[in-house]
Amino acid sequence: MLLGAHVPATSPLAAADERGAEVLQLNLSSPRAWRDPVPRGDVDDLLADPRPIYVHAPYLINVVSADPDVRARSRHSLQVTCTAAATIGAAGVVVHTGHGPKGENVEVGRGRWRGVLDQLETDVPVLLESTAGGQHPVARTADQVLALFEALDGVTVPLGFCLDTCHLYAGGEELVGATERLRTGLGRIDLVHLNDSRDPLGSSRDRHANLGDGLCPPQALVGAVAAADAPTVIETPGDAADHAADLAWIREALGQG
Repeated sequence: MLLGAHVPATSPLAAADERGAEVLQLNLSSPRAWRDPVPRGDVDDLLADPRPIYVHAPYLINVVSADPDVRARSRHSLQVTCTAAATIGAAGVVVHTGHGPKGENVEVGRGRWRGVLDQLETDVPVLLESTAGGQHPVARTADQVLALFEALDGVTVPLGFCLDTCHLYAGGEELVGATERLRTGLGRIDLVHLNDSRDPLGSSRDRHANLGDGLCPPQALVGAVAAADAPTVIETPGDAADHAADLAWIREALGQG
């Protein structure tokens, strides 16, 4: 089981080394702005590195928004992110599933996702990540995630699932049971975001905490990682030393220390 971290986009390989990461995730453009990725000067180094590299798409992407301009920007942003991810040999592009408008049947949002994926051109797997914060999510609970993937059955682009422990906990799910149900229902989990939560079970708030410092039961965090059996990255607060400590925490808990 590979354990790693989300790292800064500047010198990501050195940042991964500093954290002791066996797998890494990064942004290829600002996560909080509608900006396209720009060509990188370290492409050859990224391609040569043996560690899997995942790309997180901008947080603004919401393909199920009620606003047609946001949907159009989201489709464009996802496409250019996938295109840029291919140039560095990324193992997957993580994207949040988003929120629909109040009063809209969630099936409309599932249909919008299918429409986007049917038009997307990518060989890099798109890893849909369940949503924690906000109102009217398309996929927050395990049942909603399973329903979304059922609606997307047969799409031609490579598709997978990214499980975030904080998001599941904020969605009111018991972590180990939900992880097992998702792995059984989907056939596999492709990536885990291992994050503790600053807020209680069912809070619908997406605020990460360092491992063991939040409100998720520690044994549930460990059990979810074991049950998922997938590459795992932390997205916890702090600097390289904090992230190295979090990786040491999970390695020791899994008996890998």
